[in-house]
Amino acid sequence: MRVLVAGSGGREHALVWKIAQSPQVERVLAAPGSDGMSEATCYPDVSAGDGTALIELAKREAVDLVVIGPEDPLAAGVADVLREAGLAVFGPSAAAAQLEGSKYFARAFMSRHDIPQPAFARFTDLDEALAYVAEQGGPCVVKADGLAAGKGVAVCDGPEDAAAALREIMGDRRFGAAGDEVLIEERLLGEEASYYAISDGTHVVTLAPAQDHKRAQDGDVGENTGGMGAYAPAPVVDAAVEKRTLEEIVHPTIRGMREEGHPFVGVLYVGLMIRDGVPKVIEFNVRFGDPETQALMLQMDGDLVPLLDGAARGTLDAAPVPGTSDAAVCVVLASGGYPRNYETGIRIEGIESAEADPDVVVFHSGTKREGPGFVTKGGRVLGVTARGSDVSTARSRAYAAADRIRFEGQHRRGDIANRALPGRGR
Repeated sequence: MRVLVAGSGGREHALVWKIAQSPQVERVLAAPGSDGMSEATCYPDVSAGDGTALIELAKREAVDLVVIGPEDPLAAGVADVLREAGLAVFGPSAAAAQLEGSKYFARAFMSRHDIPQPAFARFTDLDEALAYVAEQGGPCVVKADGLAAGKGVAVCDGPEDAAAALREIMGDRRFGAAGDEVLIEERLLGEEASYYAISDGTHVVTLAPAQDHKRAQDGDVGENTGGMGAYAPAPVVDAAVEKRTLEEIVHPTIRGMREEGHPFVGVLYVGLMIRDGVPKVIEFNVRFGDPETQALMLQMDGDLVPLLDGAARGTLDAAPVPGTSDAAVCVVLASGGYPRNYETGIRIEGIESAEADPDVVVFHSGTKREGPGFVTKGGRVLGVTARGSDVSTARSRAYAAADRIRFEGQHRRGDIANRALPGRGR
């Protein structure tokens, strides 16, 4: 097989790395890809959002399967365009991608199908939203309705924080048109987890539960980011929680999308808040998460490609399900100032030294090759990922490898996976 991965970030690098290991795959292509994706032939002039260019590339290179990584092309309907051209595509249609593309669509869908979620209110007027949070008082969550690269969410301790977030999203337009509408949601208490279900529109195969670390600083404080690290498995998703998640959330979502005429093909990411064994949906994503994918790909034993291809072709029920290793941890190395303003073009040292450990892979999120090495190109720069017999071992390896990598202004959290350590969980 020849597989084309659309995208350029750390998630896509992890997918490329895993797909390249498949005995079924003779060649991996990436569009646009990145300088760090040594496992693939990259086409930097082909955008992940350019359906016409992707079709031309796929047909010219006799591609058998296209895997779309980022959310923006999915929301824009790139998967639809590729399917209309006769290509096998892993990724939902634009109609199904509304589960991520519109927070309100997702909440209304969950309401129709009795899927557990927080209470919410929707606003298109800033003054009305400000009046609502003042009247309600107390903690809440403010969300831009549209896509904001994982950053359009503000977890607020009270009405003052909420008002500041609303002014930034709706008044200052920090996230552009994504902030035309906002949701103000009940702030759920508990522990978060990320749950992944691959589907062909009818059948479902689940991956190991993971846990992301969205906030910028240790102790889960600071601004929301695209993710500062992740680990798998997440102990908070025990057998009982997983059973409820499947019965009350995943299966009703896949069934409901099919009944409403939008069968979901791809991977459904369910952001969970779990309290006293009860899971509720914080958000849906319609693609693999970043940086959870980095940890999941290292943790997975066996071949991912039959799942991707089976979902794309409607034959997921016939695909062999890969096993998992014991644990994996990803530590993100970010540019100073992320998720706000940061410098780029800073020399990176030590990547080869970090990867000298055979249980470590350094995934490139925002780098560019310059001369013999790499320089920074984005906010999240590298995902230093390690496997181990347990989370503690994987965590130690990941941080030891991260210590070998240096670039000026580097920022990272020091508490990734702490909750999974003995005596440290909540």
